[in-house]
Amino acid sequence: MAQSVGKVDRFNIVAVGQSGRLSYEAVLLAASLRATNPDFEGRLLIAVPQNGPLWTSDPAIYDIGILGLLEQFGAEVVPFQSTQFGSAYPYGNKIECLAALPDEPFLFVDTDTIFTAPLSQVGFDFTRPSASMKREGTWPVLELYGPGYTQIWKSLYDRFGLDFVSSLDTSQPDEFWKRYLYFNAGWFFHESPRAFGERFKEYATTIRDDAPPELVCQPLHPWLDQVALPLVIHSFGGGRPGPELDGLDGDVTCHWRTMPLFYARESDAAVEVVETVLAPNPVKKVVKDYLPFKKMVFQGKGREVRAMFDRDDLPRKEHMIRNRIKREGLWVR
Repeated sequence: MAQSVGKVDRFNIVAVGQSGRLSYEAVLLAASLRATNPDFEGRLLIAVPQNGPLWTSDPAIYDIGILGLLEQFGAEVVPFQSTQFGSAYPYGNKIECLAALPDEPFLFVDTDTIFTAPLSQVGFDFTRPSASMKREGTWPVLELYGPGYTQIWKSLYDRFGLDFVSSLDTSQPDEFWKRYLYFNAGWFFHESPRAFGERFKEYATTIRDDAPPELVCQPLHPWLDQVALPLVIHSFGGGRPGPELDGLDGDVTCHWRTMPLFYARESDAAVEVVETVLAPNPVKKVVKDYLPFKKMVFQGKGREVRAMFDRDDLPRKEHMIRNRIKREGLWVR
């Protein structure tokens, strides 16, 4: 059973691993956790979807080198079955994997995350779930003459019997996207993966299969998990993260997204962690096959990208950073 006390010393970390890109990212995540949090008392769980009818190709990890490094860094592989999403919506892995976890307080992080400082600096309250605010106003996409933010979001709260008004940030103007509860699903936490996962799956599949009329023109790929997540968090009495969580997407974790973007905009401390933990020959031997690590880290192209930008005066929009890197022929994904 999940612990009933929100502030606990021990919790588990979970990320999704899969054959290909995510398996290499999982190695970097695990290596960074052990380097910066050697006293972490919880379990690091790499949840791996198993092959089945919803997958067009086998998603499981079989690479002996990858599996050996994960074990070396203290990670445990946890297999899970895909019953609702699979290849059609791989972001659903972060929803379905929760059912396979021990029912103990957990922090989910996207696999393209590194740890850069002790997690003891973060003031988790696992009874009050929250999620990442490192997001842009990507959803909903408003149509001319269509419903606005309030109509769209309220229709979802109404569908699940939730109080809409209490979710609003009233310091933001009406019909401005930041007024409405919206997260990046790059990290989230709660005291019970079982309860959280069941509700997350219920809400996501309902939105996918039986959305309110106000969503008829709204794209749900790839946003479905981020549409459902604020509803789930609000339903458990959670909300926007307070200052006690500033270390996430701050000094304690870094959601790096892509290696070129990482080198362009993240901290010197984060870059040092990546280059240090990937440097040992047993690690390098395995992960150098992954092109972004090979080109950006081991061939030094990341340092060239880094020299192109002033971290204190970055372009305002991410696409401006991407385009500049691409013009120099240094983009890799």
